[in-house]
Order: sequence, then C-alpha cells, then structure tokens
Amino acid sequence: MTYYGSLKQLNLLFIVAFVSIPFCGLSQYTEIINSNRPGLSVSAYSVGTNVLQAEFGAGFEQRDHSRLATESNLLGADISLRYGLFFETLEINYEGTFDHQNKTYLNTGVEITNSDFSRNRLGLKFLIFDPFRNSENNKPNLYSWKANNKFRVKNLIPAISIYAGANFVLGDNPFYRDEKIISPRVMIVTQNKITSRMELISNIAYDRIGTEFPEWNYTISLSHALNNPKWSVFIENQGIKSDRYADALLRGGVAHLLGNNMQVDLNFGASFKDTPSRIFGGMGMSYRLDMHQDKIKAISDQDPNGNGGPIRKKDMLKKSKKKSKKDKKVTNSEIDF
Repeated sequence: MTYYGSLKQLNLLFIVAFVSIPFCGLSQYTEIINSNRPGLSVSAYSVGTNVLQAEFGAGFEQRDHSRLATESNLLGADISLRYGLFFETLEINYEGTFDHQNKTYLNTGVEITNSDFSRNRLGLKFLIFDPFRNSENNKPNLYSWKANNKFRVKNLIPAISIYAGANFVLGDNPFYRDEKIISPRVMIVTQNKITSRMELISNIAYDRIGTEFPEWNYTISLSHALNNPKWSVFIENQGIKSDRYADALLRGGVAHLLGNNMQVDLNFGASFKDTPSRIFGGMGMSYRLDMHQDKIKAISDQDPNGNGGPIRKKDMLKKSKKKSKKDKKVTNSEIDF
C-alpha cells in the first residue's frame, strides 16, 4: 500500500481543521489521571490546565532481520512530559525514547553497538471538537445501569484533536543518519467513548516531513475497564509506511491505578513480518502534579436554567400577596377569638 502527500494537501488539512475551531467545546479536567500509556496512541483530550504529567517506562526488544542476517537486542527507556497550557483544550508535550542496541551480523560475526534517541520530539495538541462538551445532555442515568453501559449511536461521534510538532535529530544519530536536525510532524486524533467502560482512539500522522524518508503511520487502540475500575486492558494496532521502513505491529497490555494521580502498566507485542521480526515488552508508570483549579464564575454570568430559572419581579409580588393574605386571615381569626 502506497501513500502520497504534498504541502498543498497538508495546508488543506490545517485549513479545514482551523475552520472547525469555532464549533469546538471544552474538554473536561478529570479527577483521575488520564494517561496515554501503556500503548503509543495519543488521547484526544488534554491533561487540563496547570497539570504537569510524566509518563515513563522501560522495555526490552528482540529484533531479527532475515534478509540482512542480523540479530539485535535493544534496551530502551521512554518518557513523555505533558502540560496543560492556558485553557483546557491545549496541551504541550515532549516525547523521548533512548535506545541501546547490540547488533550482530550473522554472516561475519561482527558486533556493533548503537545508543541514541530513536524518538525525540516536541509538539502541541489542540482539541477542536468534543461531542460531550454539554454536560447537561450527558449526565448518567441514576436509575439504570443498563442505560449507562449500552452502546448508543451518538457514541460514534468522536472527539477530534489536531497535533503539530517537530522531530529533533541531534549529533550523529545512528538511527537517523544524515537526516535534518528538525523535521515537522502533524497528526489527527479521534476518540470515541463507545460505552462507559470502552474507548476507541485512532491517530493518523504524517511524520518527518521534508526529509528523504517521510513517514505515514496510524495507530488504533481499544481500551476496556474491568469490573474493578482500577484495572483496564487494551489492544493496539500500529502501521508504519515509508521508503526506509514499513511494518505492522500488534501490542496489548494492562494498567492499574494506584491512586488519583498515579498509574502503573505492563505491555507486550510483536510484528507481523520478518524484515525485521520484532518481539517486545515493557513496564512503566504515569504520575501527575495536579495544580488544576476550576475557574470561579460570577453568579451574574452563570446559566440559571439548571437552578429553576431566573427570579422575576412578578414572582416576588405573587409571593408577597400570598403572604399578606395569610397574615390577614391569621389577624381576623385572632380578632374573632
């Protein structure tokens, strides 16, 4: 399968996205940490204003290439730093992965070692549409567990975010030889809340734009909360297409909440091909510093409809008349007595 892209198409993509901004809503700050781990897919929602979140892990991979007759072992560490900027829908994030690779050429017995960043990028993510922005229309049904957990057609409408950022290749990186120091990256993110326990996330990205080997990739992730809501499982499919490297990966895993601000996880996966074949696994954790504060809204600016409507002058008059009649009756009864 071949993908084609151009700057003209890229410009059109951003024009459509920014035209949609007036229709966007506000994402919701959550009391419980919202992590992108243990998969590689990115959520459509931000962490919330004044929330600093760190997601990091360590992993091992066995990578063998049948055509090049090589065997590789990789030890890696990755980190993602996320911070909510200015308003609820905007997030800045840094993603880095440092790998240490031992590669053996089977035909010659030569061994080499490579160590550097296989991922090093900085970007901004902005939520342009949230189907659940109106909390009044999406309140849980307090009388029916079935109503809250069943599939609804409106759940097919996804939250949508756009991402723009850049990759950084510093020094003589053995994983990206002779590549530009900075290369742009753009992405569209969608997220569907299929049921109260299940969510579907998809990412479509055009990466390393302007380099000799630009790359298209997609990630589709399905997560499900178990009966004990502190535990969740996920399965994820990732596709990569470029002239340098193409692959299809499948991964899965489990996550566990240790508290409102901390999560631990375990993941594993493999590729579908042998050029190279890949088997990998890892563990990690996510932690946030929650400095979020809800904005105080003046009473005059609040919507009164949720509290019985505005108080009108005639309402006060009616109440006064009723009260005066009641007082008059009491007075008369006292006189008669």
